[in-house]
Amino acid sequence: MELLTINNVWMMICTALVFIMHLGFSFLEIGLTRQKNTINILFKNFFVITMGLISYCFIGFNLMYPGEWIIEGYLGTINTGLDSIIATDLAYNEGYTYWTDFLFQGMFAATAATIISGAVAERIKINSFIFIAILYITIVYPIIGSWQWGGGFFSTFVSDQLGFYDFAGSTIVHSVGGWGALIVIYFLGARKGKFDADGKPMAITGSNIPLSAAGVLILWLGWFGFNGGSVLSADPASTSLTLVTTCLSAAAGGIGAAVFSRFLYNNLDLTMFMNGVLGGLVGITAGADQMLPSSAIIIGLFSGVIVVLAVSLLDKCKLDDPVGAIPVHLFCGIWGTLAVGLFGQMASFDQFMVQLACVGITGLFCIICASIITLIVKTFAGLRVDEKEELDGLDIAEHGTRAYGDFSIN
Repeated sequence: MELLTINNVWMMICTALVFIMHLGFSFLEIGLTRQKNTINILFKNFFVITMGLISYCFIGFNLMYPGEWIIEGYLGTINTGLDSIIATDLAYNEGYTYWTDFLFQGMFAATAATIISGAVAERIKINSFIFIAILYITIVYPIIGSWQWGGGFFSTFVSDQLGFYDFAGSTIVHSVGGWGALIVIYFLGARKGKFDADGKPMAITGSNIPLSAAGVLILWLGWFGFNGGSVLSADPASTSLTLVTTCLSAAAGGIGAAVFSRFLYNNLDLTMFMNGVLGGLVGITAGADQMLPSSAIIIGLFSGVIVVLAVSLLDKCKLDDPVGAIPVHLFCGIWGTLAVGLFGQMASFDQFMVQLACVGITGLFCIICASIITLIVKTFAGLRVDEKEELDGLDIAEHGTRAYGDFSIN
């Protein structure tokens, strides 16, 4: 009972750290966007965590961890909320209680929708975002999660000995959110002024870079819970290794992005540095529990480079992601998942191909589902605010107020 208590307390601490990540996302998004959209961004972040938990309670959690399968290994049954299961066994999953598991996983689910929130900032209708986020958290994310963490076919892709490995969700959480964000911004279009008449990208300066920097550091702290909690116990060896590899990859990601950005553009870009740190965190998430420190540094360095290249690629494709969510979560999520087959304890050609196949299946499923959801919402509610509302700012257009009072003396 003492060990159960220790493990459960550690899991609850990690849950709190993952919760704090939503503050980090809020700060990051506010700082990298314009002041006139601050209330809108905060509203979306509050909505994601509140409605995300409720929808995950009623449908998502039981869909992700099905007691029974409708289609074995692919689609589970949907029970009616947590009340439908009598969770009285304290030794649930041999390390923590049923309730702790729900809350920890619920924080992960909300994170997937937060990724979409940052990418669509400054031009999406709030009601449209709400519908997209609810459907994505409630249906898309839990189904993919069930394929791996719920005992579905990802976990035994080739055999019981050779399945997909994604420790804390480089693919299951981060790329799922990244794929959704990519599809939505494709249909949504770029912000006014992001590209000139010739299609050349124009810088839209954020309102508060120091606040964004604080957000990144809060997210780094939160990743101690995101990856550390995914050990699913307070085991000293596994937990400490996971936290070491997580921090080393984050540090290397920041350095990789800063140096590569200097090489390409001859400037020391702080926003690239910050997103490089986040890219390193996403990249190590798939294999944080089994990497050597040197491997974690390599994964982080490549993650930083990938962030810089992905930002450039999106600009060339005329896709507008104000906060760099897609380079960080989608591109680095894919890279980190594949890195398990290159540097992990099970590294082999077969393991790499399993990782690659499951990344592809996840991407295809997300593209199809996100396209259907987005097109339905676009048809019935529209996606984008009108030009005047965008120019005036979504705080006034969607919420009827401003984030900051006008204290000037006339």
